[in-house]
Amino acid sequence: MGYREIYQKEKEYVTERFLLVAERIRGIARQPEVPGRYQGYFQKTAAFIELALEVLQMEQQGKLDGRTLEECEALNARLYADILSRPVRGSKFYGLPGLENGGEGAGYETSYANPAYAVQQLGEDFGGLLCFLYTECRALIAYAFEGRMPDMVILLELYVEVYTRFCDREGTSPQEVRQILYWHFHDYSEVFVAQGVRESVDPRLDFFTGIVRSADLSRPEYLYRYGAYISENERRTAEFLAGLPEGQIQAMADTFTEGFRMGFVAAGKDLSKKRSVSIHYAAGFERVVRKAMENFAALGLETIIFRDAVSSMGGRGHGSHGCYTVSPNRQFDYDHRNDDAFYLDKAFVERRLEVLRNSYEEYKGLAAVYAGPAVQEVFGEEPFAPVQKKEAARYSEKQRQLRVYYANAAGQVSNQYIKREERSYTMISYPVAAIGADYEAIFAQTVQVNTLDYTLYQNMQQRLIQVLDPAKQVRVAGKGKNHTDLLVSILQVEHPDKETAFENCVADVNIPVGEVFTSPVLKGTDGVLHVTGVYLNGLFYKDLEFRFMDGMVVDYNCANFADEAENKRYIRENILMQHDTLPMGEFAVGTNTAAYRMARDYQIADKLPILIAEKAGPHFALGDTCYSHEEGLAVFNPDGKQIMAKDNACSLLRLEDETKAYFNCHTDITIPYDELGAITALRADGSAVDVIRDGKFVVPGTEELNKPLEGISYTANRQNIQ
Repeated sequence: MGYREIYQKEKEYVTERFLLVAERIRGIARQPEVPGRYQGYFQKTAAFIELALEVLQMEQQGKLDGRTLEECEALNARLYADILSRPVRGSKFYGLPGLENGGEGAGYETSYANPAYAVQQLGEDFGGLLCFLYTECRALIAYAFEGRMPDMVILLELYVEVYTRFCDREGTSPQEVRQILYWHFHDYSEVFVAQGVRESVDPRLDFFTGIVRSADLSRPEYLYRYGAYISENERRTAEFLAGLPEGQIQAMADTFTEGFRMGFVAAGKDLSKKRSVSIHYAAGFERVVRKAMENFAALGLETIIFRDAVSSMGGRGHGSHGCYTVSPNRQFDYDHRNDDAFYLDKAFVERRLEVLRNSYEEYKGLAAVYAGPAVQEVFGEEPFAPVQKKEAARYSEKQRQLRVYYANAAGQVSNQYIKREERSYTMISYPVAAIGADYEAIFAQTVQVNTLDYTLYQNMQQRLIQVLDPAKQVRVAGKGKNHTDLLVSILQVEHPDKETAFENCVADVNIPVGEVFTSPVLKGTDGVLHVTGVYLNGLFYKDLEFRFMDGMVVDYNCANFADEAENKRYIRENILMQHDTLPMGEFAVGTNTAAYRMARDYQIADKLPILIAEKAGPHFALGDTCYSHEEGLAVFNPDGKQIMAKDNACSLLRLEDETKAYFNCHTDITIPYDELGAITALRADGSAVDVIRDGKFVVPGTEELNKPLEGISYTANRQNIQ
């Protein structure tokens, strides 16, 4: 039974409700019976919903398949026009219905999905609420393309219920509308959460795997069957990959799947007990994904692919998961990243946790045989610095604490059914066409970086470990405008002949090759970490600074905004992940100077993903250690030494109370070589040995690492960052 059969069975229970609410929507689009101030909102949003209903009808009649490219493009343009970051003037579809008839106001600036515009037009009392409602209704696009009528009915009935309150002659109140929204999410938690759990572990939900297996990948029309926003980026990426030789596509897939398999081998985990794996990828890479699916099948694993979140309940706007595309507008995503603030309270959180436990219990058989995620990230989009809008939803202090509580508790539930010690993962990155004119050259260079000789790096990294292991502390100092000055405390192993504090990280789960890392001892880890400019999870930070005392963040700031309070809020929300503080969960020395050279040669350092950037200099992670929830597993380096530095003072609290041990986040911050003065191992006897001096490796036997650094010009890229 595939997704069509599953949804068809569910459809039988809601058809009558669907017909009634759909007819009501059509009436609203023709003539909304609400006060004049709200007529434009309801008429325009109902017209959008009508378009989603048309899509559902096309899906039911099989008309979404076999469309011409022009038909695909036209529908995609209409569905996403009003959240695009700018008008689409110059497009051959400019002027279509839904594009404001070609007017200068087309796009996000005059969309009711824009909280600033919604508040301006609808007032502070209802603007935010109605903006949120419309943004939730945009999930109808995904539901229509998948034929998920029951999910559409739930949203349509919410929309009509809110509309009905505005039709009341006595009027309504913001509190009344907020209560309608609150109880909608509370009452349907069981549906939303259960669907999310099932999508993550059940291969029978095969909407995406069916497209990858069966579509004609030589033609771009297949991209539009997803129902996601398709830009020139996805088109050009798919076109480029379509032209690559079969052998190269196979090699890319082999690197990906072999890294996943080796994750089990290296950690001594049993892959034979597993039956499924989830693939996360950007649309356009289907040729590689198809081969990867075949490789995984040969390992006895069925592939799971789900859609990136489209609802605030699923974490819309918080990253790229499952099958995803380049965002139509990252400001839109940023504006709505905290939308659950409209219904988040203690009762809701407890209800959601209860449903999460029940859902995992229902699907525990599927969860037990899930092997983990195989993640393909992409990079190349223009860097993004968000505008902070006062009209966007914000958490109260109590809600912020609830978000931290929920993330912790939900992580415990998930780990109970999908045990970290029994699963693995792999991650790899490739550029997309948005990176610019050098796309093909950068792509080829990235393939080389992803397939470097790991034995060569393994041997050089072992030389670094031999210097770092005896250290009591490691001092990291910046140079020039970088004022980093950190002392990182290192675990002292009891049996140095057979134990080590550092992992020699080669390319298995974490591709590409290139780092040695440890979990720092928190006590005595003090000082300042600073970078002049960095992009983390797609967001830009200027002069980002953290101050540590005994391994914990005690202060932080950046220079993005004129208001210091806004700078601190920006960091707390997007790096500290709503926590008041985080520990230094990792200290690492990146060794992939080839990746660093690629970044400088093509001036793309500001576009590299963390996965590659962390290998291109020393980095420090805020949050959990790299061994989170797996501290009890014995892990060994290639030389046979057991890695002992897997815990810190925070993670050890799991022995008393697991709720206090983990933070459910891990963000790497890298100091580029050109901002690095020195990394020096400080030993208990008072001696000091440099690992890096003036941005170059100085440990004998690591000279090869300096070759890519020769003759680099840093000026142009530093101007890009600043």
